[in-house]
Formats: sequence, C-alpha cells, structure tokens
Amino acid sequence: MSHPSPQAKPSNPSNPRVFFDVDIGEERVGRIVLELFADIVPKTAENFRALCTGEKGIGPTTGKPLHFKGCPFHRIKKFMIQGGDFSNQNGTGGESIYGEKFEDENFYYKHDREGLLSMANAGRNTNGSQFFITTVPTPHLDGKHVVFGQVIKGIGVARTLENVEVKGEKPAKLCVIAECGELKEGDDWGIFPKDGSGDSHPDFPEDADIDLKDVDKILLVTEDLKNIGNNFFKSQNWEMAIKKYTKVLRYVESSRAVAEEADRLRLQPVALSCVLNTGACKLKLSDWQGAIDSCLEALEIDPLNTKALYRKAQGWQGLKEYDEALADLKKAQEIAPEDKAIQAELLKVKQKIKAQKDKEKAVYAKMFA
Repeated sequence: MSHPSPQAKPSNPSNPRVFFDVDIGEERVGRIVLELFADIVPKTAENFRALCTGEKGIGPTTGKPLHFKGCPFHRIKKFMIQGGDFSNQNGTGGESIYGEKFEDENFYYKHDREGLLSMANAGRNTNGSQFFITTVPTPHLDGKHVVFGQVIKGIGVARTLENVEVKGEKPAKLCVIAECGELKEGDDWGIFPKDGSGDSHPDFPEDADIDLKDVDKILLVTEDLKNIGNNFFKSQNWEMAIKKYTKVLRYVESSRAVAEEADRLRLQPVALSCVLNTGACKLKLSDWQGAIDSCLEALEIDPLNTKALYRKAQGWQGLKEYDEALADLKKAQEIAPEDKAIQAELLKVKQKIKAQKDKEKAVYAKMFA
C-alpha cells in the first residue's frame, strides 16, 4: 500500500540534503535543494546522493564519471522535468553506483503533489541514474516509479525549468546541472543572492519566509528590490537591472495569486514601473522584440501609458517596422499631445518612412530604366 507523500520540509531532519545549481542557456537560474528519503528508500537515496557528490569515480558501464555535474535536463513534459543521463545526455544512458541498473526498492510514497523526486526507468527494476521532478500530481506513476525525495527549496527554479520552451519534449535552450553536491548540517543552503548588491531576499518568493498574502510586507520587499535594480540601471548594468526587475515581478505575481482583490491593485504601480524599466534595459541591449514584449505587458496594466507606447515604438524602429512605430507614437500623441519627446520621435519616424520610400523608388527606377 502506498502512502501520501510527506508535507513537512524536510520530513526527517536526519535525511541527507543535496543541491543542484541550474543554468538555462548558460545563465544561472538558481538552486534546487532536495531532501532524500533515506529513512524510507535508503539504497535509492544513497545512489542519488553519491551521484550528486561524484565520489564514486568512473562508472564501469558508461566509462563516464558517476556525477550529475554538467548533466542536462533532457526532457520536459507537462507533468515533470527529467534529467540524470550523464553519459549520453539524451535519456538513453546513465548508470547507478551499483552497476548499470538496480531494483525498485519500494513504492511507499505516492506521486501526489508537485516537487517530488522519483526514479525514471524503462520498466520494473531498471533504475539507473535518471530521475524526474514532478510539477503536478501524477497518480498514473504510482507503483511504477520509486519516489525517493522532495524539493525543499527552489521549487521556483523547477517551475522555471517546467516553462522552458520545448521542441517535442526537448528543451529549446540547454538546461544544465552546473554544480551539485551534498549539504551537511550547518552548511549554507545557498538560497540568498551573493552579488554584492545588498539584495537579501531569496530569488524565488516560495523560498522566502514571508506571508505572500501580506501585501504590506511584499511591497517593502519589492520596493527594496526595485531600488537595487535602479542602481544597476544607473550604472548601465542592464542585465543585472533586468534580473532584479524580473525578481520584483516574481514576488508581485506570487502575491497577486493569493492576495485579496483590493490588495492586488496596490501591487500594480511597482509592477508597472519594473516592466517599463525592463523594456528600457532591453532597448539598451538592442533586444528589440524583448522590449516590445515588455511594453505590451505594461500596456496590459495601463493601456494609456505613453512611456510604454513610446518605448514600444523604439523597439519597432529597431526592427525597422516603421509603420508599427508610427501607429504607436500617434496613439501616444493622442494621449499626451504636448509631449515634446513624442513629437520629436514622431518626426524622426516619419523621416525614416520617407527615406525608406525614396530608396524603394530609386530601386524601382533602376529596374525599369
């Protein structure tokens, strides 16, 4: 008989804890901290723990280090993220510390919630090194796959992996376990940023000891993070500014999901400010489409926001879509007819459209000369 998975995190203080530092597209996303249920499935837990530390050396079957470091998450489905193939990196390889395969230890826990760690296999008693983390309850896997751990910090990182664009089931961007290891008693779990910015908040709100319904506290956190982002903006560190503004939006979205409706409205100004600033950073980085997307987000919050229309028009110009830019600037001018910056940008776009048409005329004239 299978039992419900434990709700406490950790479920047993004596169980080992391990971590993954995850990169997506060569950018560090964050850390996942996992408890391994050594009290229930000691053999399976020990296999995973040793693969996190790399202490067992070279695998006799694969000829590769028995280590998850550098191993990709090769498969993302609607209900889980899968990794652990350190040899072939595509779901066909890997091996356990006990040999190529080892038996199913037991099916004590059910796959009844998000954030459970379970063994991938090719049928009964075929466990190797491959594993998956559930993103939703998956009862169809009960009695077939061994649940042997749970995410205790970093579920936001797992959700970020879950939402990576895929081609079939393969992530479009490389998603990698960049670093991994075991966390001993008293070790820093590495959840807080160490970027020298003064940011003392976990990168993902799920890891913060804060009531997400308490909008007053959320506003204090988001204002602090926004100011840190603004400092990066002033020093022209556009990438770090975007990172902090994006972090603000994670806290806002997590709070909005659980807060009362009246309180949700109080979160809009900081969200709008950070989305607009993100758009400005992306313009500086010549990420034209990214800037347009940020401005569209801002316009969802405030459809009459002239800054969003103005910056969106700049994004269109970067893509040489001058008619689109003209349409946005005309809308902005209707809202703020006295705005000198909008007037100047409008004139600039009209000149670009004229120059483009003159160039086309010259080409046609040569063709039919």
